[in-house]
Amino acid sequence: MRPFLAARDREILRLAGPAFGALVAEPLFLLADSAIVGRIGTVPLGGLGVASQALTTLVNVSIFLAYGTTAAVARQLGAGRQREALRQGIDGVWLAAGIGIAVLLIGWPLAPQIVHVFGASPGVSSGAVTYLRISLFGAPSMLMVLAGTGVLRGLQDTKTPLLVSVAAFTLNTVLNATFVLGLHLGLAGSATGTVIAQSAGAAWYLAVVMRGARRAGVSLGIDRAGLRAAATAAVGLFMRTLALQAVLVITTAVAARQGDAAIAAHQIAFRLWSLLALALDAIAIAGQAITGRFLGAGDVAAARAATNRMIGWGAVYGVVFGLAVLVARPLMPGMFAAAPPVRALLLVVLLVVAAQQPVAGVVFVLDGVLIGAGDQRYLAVAGALALVVFIPAAWLVHVHHGGLLALWLAYSLWLLARFVTLVLRARGNRWLVTGAVRK
Repeated sequence: MRPFLAARDREILRLAGPAFGALVAEPLFLLADSAIVGRIGTVPLGGLGVASQALTTLVNVSIFLAYGTTAAVARQLGAGRQREALRQGIDGVWLAAGIGIAVLLIGWPLAPQIVHVFGASPGVSSGAVTYLRISLFGAPSMLMVLAGTGVLRGLQDTKTPLLVSVAAFTLNTVLNATFVLGLHLGLAGSATGTVIAQSAGAAWYLAVVMRGARRAGVSLGIDRAGLRAAATAAVGLFMRTLALQAVLVITTAVAARQGDAAIAAHQIAFRLWSLLALALDAIAIAGQAITGRFLGAGDVAAARAATNRMIGWGAVYGVVFGLAVLVARPLMPGMFAAAPPVRALLLVVLLVVAAQQPVAGVVFVLDGVLIGAGDQRYLAVAGALALVVFIPAAWLVHVHHGGLLALWLAYSLWLLARFVTLVLRARGNRWLVTGAVRK
């Protein structure tokens, strides 16, 4: 048993380690852009912030392109169907390209209305519209990167996405510095640099997929049946992600209505929570790839054993991260130069953040495992149920002026609802559907 577990641990870490590096790529893109644009003024930085939030929402909602493709490709690979695995991946890339073009065509004329929703000042809004409109030309590439990442993860390759992410991040930083600080092109230059970097990343993924397709003799053309299947499979993941985004938007909106100190403390706490989530999500990525492969091969016992092992990893890392938050807690307000009212709120909320981590570790792992199993329909229902639990709690916090601590406790209730629904599913057998395609 020990050699099996040791081998399984190595496999999990082999996939999870590089996946973590790739996961932080998009936040690093935005961080680098902010550092460069911040040098040309507060108003441009505000414009970047508004436009970036819109783009971040687009990426988060479209994450099904990566997750769904990973699960589908891994299943085919596990069944020994390399050609079909690549065909499934190509269908995912075509779907991403189609959605990206639709986003560009719809989003470009609506950019002023999208920015207006954020209620920024005229100067900030003007810059945000400029940045958003240029950035939308990179939407097809951005989404093809997601799909390409899913293809390679499904093929059990998380190192190439890491290399692409590092290269794209480096190119993005160099171009932004050149266009913004050297050529003085402002926000337009920043957006242009990012689009070029995203397009280069997409081209790299396409080259890798095309090379694999040529070797396997797989056509790169559009397969309408495959495209429909990819789109149909994506619906469940899209609904699951939409429910997740709704929780995040509601939480931020309630915090914003509690005053400047509350929203400032909330943003700091949530940035930390998001960073920890990325680290835990790396194990979920491994869960997607490993579970899909084992179920595709018809090995239910191995899928169950790997799942139990990854749950253990998620719980252990959750405890470690929780303890790390407690240790770093006294230092956090000083790191962000928090004013006394913000400091007081932040120190209390960080206790909740620390307590959430072991639960979050298990939730993220099981989310990845069920995505890898192709159990998207259940995930959509579970996401809706957790949202239904959260909304009344958040409403009570708002109506009764419960404060930031109460809001984060409501957020914890949502996390607990996800924990219960996912654990109940994982304990049963209905998600353990074998075969190259889940039916």
